[in-house]
Amino acid sequence: MTGQADNRLQARNDLAWAISVGGIGVVLFIALLAFTWQFAATLFLIFAGVLLGVALNAMSNLLGRVVRLPHALRLAVVCLIVAGMLSGSVFLGGTTIGKQTTALSNTLKSQLVNVKGFLERNGIDTSFFDFGSLSPPAEETEPAGPSPAPTPHNNLPSAGTIAASGGAIFSQSLKLILGTVSAVGNFFIVLFLGIAFATQPGIYRGGLLFMAPAKHRGRATAIVDRIGETLERWLIAQIITMVAVFLVTWIGLSIIGIQSSFILGIQAGLLAFIPTVGAILGGLIVVLASLASGWVAALSAFILFLGVHALESYVLTPIIQRQALDIPPATLFAFQILLGVVFGIWGLALALPLMAIAKVMIDHFKAEGTQGAASA
Repeated sequence: MTGQADNRLQARNDLAWAISVGGIGVVLFIALLAFTWQFAATLFLIFAGVLLGVALNAMSNLLGRVVRLPHALRLAVVCLIVAGMLSGSVFLGGTTIGKQTTALSNTLKSQLVNVKGFLERNGIDTSFFDFGSLSPPAEETEPAGPSPAPTPHNNLPSAGTIAASGGAIFSQSLKLILGTVSAVGNFFIVLFLGIAFATQPGIYRGGLLFMAPAKHRGRATAIVDRIGETLERWLIAQIITMVAVFLVTWIGLSIIGIQSSFILGIQAGLLAFIPTVGAILGGLIVVLASLASGWVAALSAFILFLGVHALESYVLTPIIQRQALDIPPATLFAFQILLGVVFGIWGLALALPLMAIAKVMIDHFKAEGTQGAASA
């Protein structure tokens, strides 16, 4: 009898312990979700720095296959080459980029106004879209009668009007300054984190593995190394794809005779970093900008977009990235839309590397489960 009572007491204690541990786990998981939601922008910024570090480290490893140099020296050479290419592009084409950016902005605004008018003429309500700032100013009409004589009193604005105008100008200027400072600050944060991670990747890898429990450290090591290899292959392939899309788009639009072909090629290459959504958005911008040159130019630009998309989807991605990632397009697109709606541009841009990390972890645990079932 005493043994049965002890067993029942032990079972109750085990159940109470399991419930306690489960409750603590649920609370910690909810707290982690809340923390992620609250500081999502900061976490995405850090993750972008990690991706830059992985890219720099991958290029340094590629350089190591050509020349036998220490890692720090190879990384310095890679950083100098990248900085030299960017500086050279800005120095040689800075004026062209500035002019084409202004022309492209004006062209897109005018074309959006034309699209709005076309939709309204065909009975489609455009109030859902934010076209208010794109509407051209209303033309002033001349009065029918003779103009009245000028009044002799002073037409200076009142002090309240001057204060309100000054406050509005200051508010807009402050928003512009803060937005510029924020963008530049985020750029340098990502740059600093990327260089720091790429300088001593072994230290950060060891620190990450140190946080894993000792009995699971071997599994964590395999997962972390696999994630690093996958991201390195994908980033190298993505850089090659972006450069190819930029060159083909720029040369093709120049042959067609589209203005702002250089800046359109740059935006197409940058948007190629975002699979599916980036290609659609880049093609829409190219076609919309080409409408200013006529329907023939727009049709030619659309055919060029289809050719670039086919080159990216059916040539570059299968050949270059076949060893990097294998994610079904519909799954990737749904995940992009989900993260884009929840987290904005950060979620849309970084959806693929996040999904690559999740896929590596799922494949690892699935392989472990298959091996365990086979051994049993």
